Amino acid sequence: METLDFRFDSAPVSRAANPALCGVVGSGNLEILVKAGDEPTACAVRIKTSARGFGETWRAVLGSFAAAHAAGGTAIAINDMGATPAVVTLRLAQALAEYQGGAQ
Repeated sequence: METLDFRFDSAPVSRAANPALCGVVGSGNLEILVKAGDEPTACAVRIKTSARGFGETWRAVLGSFAAAHAAGGTAIAINDMGATPAVVTLRLAQALAEYQGGAQ
């Protein structure tokens, strides 16, 4: 397992719900937990992944997501079992929408 930590500047999220969990850890999938973070204009992400050596890919996918979505003020935990970038982006959007009370 590899653990990666990132921080991205992002517009503040409008929080409307409790922490949100999305996805299932399993072959080729991941789970994402979104909860309140410490910095209102930053998104902190910790990833535990079975796929070693993909730090720059994670940085690119998460950076694009943080730029395109208001995710500031969140702390995101990701448990990954080899999900593709498309699945990561989909699950992030689902978890963030759930965190905001189902709105997006």
